[in-house]
Amino acid sequence: MRPSIGLFGGTFDPVHIGHLRLALELKQQLKLDQMHLLPCYLPPHRATPGASALQRVAMLELALQDCRELQLDTRELKRDTPSYTVDTLAELRVETGPDTSLVLCMGMDSFCKLDTWHNWQQLIRLAHLVVVERPGYELPQIGPVAELVRRHSAEPAMVRSAAAGALVVCAPRALAISATDIRAQLQAGLSPQFLVPDAVLNYIHAQQLYC
Repeated sequence: MRPSIGLFGGTFDPVHIGHLRLALELKQQLKLDQMHLLPCYLPPHRATPGASALQRVAMLELALQDCRELQLDTRELKRDTPSYTVDTLAELRVETGPDTSLVLCMGMDSFCKLDTWHNWQQLIRLAHLVVVERPGYELPQIGPVAELVRRHSAEPAMVRSAAAGALVVCAPRALAISATDIRAQLQAGLSPQFLVPDAVLNYIHAQQLYC
């Protein structure tokens, strides 16, 4: 069977238990060989992260130190340009060859705005798209993203039988944790213990992040 690599991107500002559990559940649910966490350098569609790239990498390294199921991939942090997903997928496709299944995972909220992404039409040609259900969001019914759904919707098993081209909607268990709320708690002098790994929380306090 062809090798498969899942890709789970974000700012991870900071990384929290919700990120980690979702990435692990997607890897297991889709039976992927690897799941890469991809921190972005300059997110094109959201505010600049509060922690630096080095600090976000350090927190991810601490979070993943006891988890062999998830891998840290820092390629987007090595660019001095906005983190365009299509560039990352093109780079990975060259590295892994034409037969490896690349599986780009994203939330339904992001998927609904996919047509605002840089060269978004190329994404499905480079990888499978796995869309995670989110409360309050539904698949678009009209417009270019709805047409993408109509043409490429597939069952989860498709991500292992082809290298790219399938669009799969998944509903893994989701933990209602957000980095925005964690930052707000820290700014208010509250403790987000048990929402982030202990090692990450210790690092946040040592670096005086989000105060």
